[in-house]
Amino acid sequence: MICARLNHVELEFETGPRLFSPLHPDRGTMALLSTITFDAEDKVLDLGCGYGLVGIYAAKLIGGSRVWMSDNDPLALEFARRNLVRNGVLEANVVLSDGFHDLKEADFTNIIFNPPYHADFSLPKHFIEKGFNRLVIGGEMHLVTKIKTWYANKLTSIFGGCKVCEIDSYFVFQATKKAHTFAKSVAR
Repeated sequence: MICARLNHVELEFETGPRLFSPLHPDRGTMALLSTITFDAEDKVLDLGCGYGLVGIYAAKLIGGSRVWMSDNDPLALEFARRNLVRNGVLEANVVLSDGFHDLKEADFTNIIFNPPYHADFSLPKHFIEKGFNRLVIGGEMHLVTKIKTWYANKLTSIFGGCKVCEIDSYFVFQATKKAHTFAKSVAR
């Protein structure tokens, strides 16, 4: 059992040794969440949700029916479902999907993820490019990594720019969808 406290919201999570950050809340994810403000009318996707920290936190703030939690690992989703119950958020939508392949929902105001940055860039490329298409105009993509340049360049090429904040040796990115198509030129 691990505990997390974010902006006066207390959360408890059951985890397992095969899951990402099973002994404590991931510092990068905590840095990421410290930069996001949720509004009651948001529609949130926790992409690659693991045991559910991001999605459950969002659901506690805006209601579970406005939150989608997706992962390609059935074990992670089993723990996410348990943690939804443990934290009293029963209405969240939990979806088994490899990235966006089996996730049909769209019109998100926030897509949030912590990509595996020790692998190649094919997965974050998929998340960023396909995620752009699932956001509403004005919707935001939020992510955290230890790598700055590739992500800043990729987000800028798709969104036309991004904000980067360094917190606790992590880079937290936020990009806003301003048009229906990928950026044609870099916003300065």
